Amino acid sequence: MPANRCPNPSCEYFNRALPNNAKVCPWCSTPVGPVNNVVSPTPQPPPIQPQPSQPQPNQQQPSQYQRPATDQPNYQVPQQTPVDYSTVYQPRVAYPPTPPVYTPPPQRAPVLKLVHSTGREFNLVGEGGYIGRRSQSPGIAPPEIDLTGIPSEGIVSRRHARVDWDWSQNSYMIVDMSTNGIYLNNNPLTPGMQYRLLNGDSVRFGQDNLVNFTVYIV
Repeated sequence: MPANRCPNPSCEYFNRALPNNAKVCPWCSTPVGPVNNVVSPTPQPPPIQPQPSQPQPNQQQPSQYQRPATDQPNYQVPQQTPVDYSTVYQPRVAYPPTPPVYTPPPQRAPVLKLVHSTGREFNLVGEGGYIGRRSQSPGIAPPEIDLTGIPSEGIVSRRHARVDWDWSQNSYMIVDMSTNGIYLNNNPLTPGMQYRLLNGDSVRFGQDNLVNFTVYIV
């Protein structure tokens, strides 16, 4: 049995033996048959084979597993009109400078000083406090003017008097809180009543003229 041959003279396999079971030429796809029974067809130009594209320099090759373009979402960025900042500027209004607020220094009361007849001085720390003797019992705060240690201190009570600076009177005020009494310039004071203390006043605790002070306000 004659072998099948390609009848296309333009084919590379023209008149070459092909497998017996081949129905067409594997190169030009022309139906094949025995040479004696095949009429040569009109020569046809060989099919144009697509040439593989050559990669351009510095051109990134598409990935083999690149997703098709139809699967990629198409995001469209809205175009914004550029802002002309020259028309946004507004001139500022000038304001006069604000003068600083003057804060007067806090007022301080003058110092009350009691000078004992022996020359010992007792000063009041702050604008008010008690005059008396320190208690021997624990937990009791000593008076602001502690007369402990002066001669005849037994006449002085633990809380003999209370003195406070009165801003409305612009003076120190004394209140008798004792049992033996207080004499201001040889005048007895009514317990619980306020009396003004002036610079140079004489203050006596008790009626025996044993505990005497001179008042100084400095």
